[in-house]
Amino acid sequence: MIIYPAIDLKDGNCVRLRKGNLDDTEVFNKNPIDQAKYFESIGFKWLHIVDLNGAVLGKLINILIIESIINNTNLRIQLGGGIRDIETIDLLLDKGLSRIIIGTSAVKNPSLVKLACKKYPGKIIVGIDAKDGLVATDGWLKKSNLNYLDLAKEYEDSGVSTIIYTDIDRDGMMEGINFESIQLLASKINIPIIASGGISTLSDIEKLKSIEDKGISGAIIGRALYNKAINPFKVIKIAKDKNVKK
Repeated sequence: MIIYPAIDLKDGNCVRLRKGNLDDTEVFNKNPIDQAKYFESIGFKWLHIVDLNGAVLGKLINILIIESIINNTNLRIQLGGGIRDIETIDLLLDKGLSRIIIGTSAVKNPSLVKLACKKYPGKIIVGIDAKDGLVATDGWLKKSNLNYLDLAKEYEDSGVSTIIYTDIDRDGMMEGINFESIQLLASKINIPIIASGGISTLSDIEKLKSIEDKGISGAIIGRALYNKAINPFKVIKIAKDKNVKK
């Protein structure tokens, strides 16, 4: 299982939100490049980046910072936030990103996801952000009438490499993951799942690791790394451990 430390970019800063509320923002580092280098120095191999400004506006805003992280680390990077057309996907992959996360357009423009999957096999992720089981879009500002399970099933045979599932009500709250929803999702689809939202202790990771063979390929950790609630060295070890009890 892979652990993805998270960098959420807002107005050039590395921030964390609570429940996706842009008005409830805490700045953890004013230099996201240094933050990325720190994660790399610890031993993380991947990085999860979201352009929060881009998610709301529908176009990438913090692209220069993202390019700097690409050019100044050896991390493999997956990026989401404001990616709404194939030209942007072309540009980002050409710059050296490893994977692209499509969220809003997975609801509003499924043909983009299918086109991107065909053009870039293994490089396209669908981000499903849910509140009360319903998918949210546009930087989590709008809630659709689409159930998260139904959206996931729509992409079962489209070539999507991974689904990132985030429980918005848990995100940034340090209250633990919505294990039941993640487990249910894993039982309904064959696409690998990255769990996100609320991970706050090593036991959260151990629970996810225990169902790794059900399709849980990774976990995204944000606030719990920034406020040192989770020891990064221990979490890397647990993720690699082949002997976690099921």
